[in-house]
Amino acid sequence: MFKRRRPAIQVKTAEQVELMRAAGLLVGRTLQVLRDAVKPGISTLELDAIAEAHIRDNGGVPSFLGYHGFTGTICASVNEEIVHGIPRPDKRLRDGDVISIDCGAIVEGWHGDAAVTVPVGEITPELQRLLDVTEAALWRGLAAGRAGARLTDMSHAIESYVRSQGPYGIVEGYGGHGIGTEMHMDPLIPNHGEPGHGPVLVPGMCFAVEPMVNLGTKDSLELDDGWTVVTTDGRHSAHFEHTFAVTEDGPRVLTALDEGREWFAEPDGERKS
Repeated sequence: MFKRRRPAIQVKTAEQVELMRAAGLLVGRTLQVLRDAVKPGISTLELDAIAEAHIRDNGGVPSFLGYHGFTGTICASVNEEIVHGIPRPDKRLRDGDVISIDCGAIVEGWHGDAAVTVPVGEITPELQRLLDVTEAALWRGLAAGRAGARLTDMSHAIESYVRSQGPYGIVEGYGGHGIGTEMHMDPLIPNHGEPGHGPVLVPGMCFAVEPMVNLGTKDSLELDDGWTVVTTDGRHSAHFEHTFAVTEDGPRVLTALDEGREWFAEPDGERKS
């Protein structure tokens, strides 16, 4: 009997990481434009058009458009929709909603991938807390992605932080992934698990880390459209994501405009208020 071999993880050169930084910056700037465009009354398809125009006008190609038949440049997931929401003309945002906007771009054959959950107008303190916890969990996961660490150290950092903050549901079956010359590459990075397992991280590896956290149950289901994933109890979800590179000096967050310096400057990983 042969032992199953673990899939190889693509390791980039310093020059290739710089190309991924170009793609990452385009994604980060596109998400900034979209965040500013979110308001009550706008449709998710209108946001999608803004994203596609910004990516193409700045020398990139949308990663998501046409991916296994997906029809959007962004995934636009509102309220109880966790991920993979299809942009639609009839899906108009309302005051008090939250929307996860997931965006990817290709520059010179290299991918960037990131997501942010944005409040629409005024949201409840409970929802704001959900967004804050999920974003902070993302940065805990990124901080754990250091050379010499194991893959599941990132998973454990995310889970342990979320568990410490309240009875939130951590979505299973979806998670982060390798990224580089393809948008989705080995390995899968769950948002839960024990530390100390999986491959050792080395400089040049690049990953997308993306916690998905629910107000209620962790359970999810895919709708009949074949894409949209929702919570089974109808309660809200939040989703944040960044692409980063493992370096000798720590994680370099390729889709953050400042490469994560503001977040990592705080000893506990929290952003300055």
